[in-house]
Amino acid sequence: MMHTQLMKYGILWIILFFVFTFNGFLGAQELKILALGDSLTEGYGVEKEEAYPHLLEEALREKGFSGIQVINAGISGSTSASAVSRLKWYMRAKPKILILALGANDGLRGLSVENMKKNLGGAIELAQSKNIRILLAGMQMPLNYGKNYTDSFKKAYFELSEQYDTGIIPFLLKDVGAVPEHNLDDGIHPNPEGHRILTRNVLEHLLPMLESDL
Repeated sequence: MMHTQLMKYGILWIILFFVFTFNGFLGAQELKILALGDSLTEGYGVEKEEAYPHLLEEALREKGFSGIQVINAGISGSTSASAVSRLKWYMRAKPKILILALGANDGLRGLSVENMKKNLGGAIELAQSKNIRILLAGMQMPLNYGKNYTDSFKKAYFELSEQYDTGIIPFLLKDVGAVPEHNLDDGIHPNPEGHRILTRNVLEHLLPMLESDL
């Protein structure tokens, strides 16, 4: 009787060992992607589940990346000036990839492009010092801001990507910006359909980064 009970306890401990070991392995396999941005990332005017970070996680899981977590670190109104301090705070989450989607509010306020580049560069340097890979989300300004400003603003993202050898989304709002049916009534923020398009834009440039790590 005693021998039988010992065998049962032994089998139970073996089962528990494998369960906890397997769960620990799965946890270790989780890959966190930090989407650091402004209202475009936060999902202003739409439900959290309709914003592109949430849709991106769902899309990646459908493609077989079961251990993916996309962290929505978007705050409406944010400019590039907050990039470094906010990234420092999110370091505790230990992200492996950073989607850096800031600068749109700098442009809309007509702020210095050089200062924006400096701010974004600081965030990129911080991320790279922690071995975090970067996908930089390019932004563009409407033509009414003047050709010199709009050209230098657009080029800033490509210059940063080349300088720091990062991945880049040429224009986060491709097929969304200035398309009324893909935006809220304010004409600036994407509606649910717009966020679905943003998700495709991000996915197109994120997937090669993920697949290169397989």
